[in-house]
Amino acid sequence: MTFEIERKFLVKNDGWKSLGRGVVCRQGYLSRTRDCVVRVRTADDRAYLAVKGALTEMTRKEFEYEIPVADAKVLLADFCEKPLIEKIRHLIRYKGLTWEVDAFSGENEGLVIAELELEREDEPFEKPDWIGEEVTGDPRYYNANLVKNPYRRWAKKLGPAA
Repeated sequence: MTFEIERKFLVKNDGWKSLGRGVVCRQGYLSRTRDCVVRVRTADDRAYLAVKGALTEMTRKEFEYEIPVADAKVLLADFCEKPLIEKIRHLIRYKGLTWEVDAFSGENEGLVIAELELEREDEPFEKPDWIGEEVTGDPRYYNANLVKNPYRRWAKKLGPAA
């Protein structure tokens, strides 16, 4: 078991696009509760099963295991809640840390979030100029919640001025 300490930010411009390679990810949830999620993810030619449990807004217990891609595809197609999360994840090194920038597609098209994993919750870091508002504690931006309330629906609820 590991602990995942993660901060999430909106991305405010395209300055990140040329800085890291992209990996196509598809993920779904076998179980989503307030205290625990069970996720299946494919990332290019690899696949993972993860169990995560929240401790604080930033810190979660995490168990993650590589699984056969064929198994992951069946789990995603037959057992996971729809819509699946579809995104291209870009890994970008900045000031000694790796930012994961997720450019969503499908039902979450238009959403771009940057995540930063840290060693401790109070670890200092410098933000690149393309990083915007922090959304770490906002449950709307949790991948598990984007299944039930996809980003595309937000704009429809807010109307044309959004």
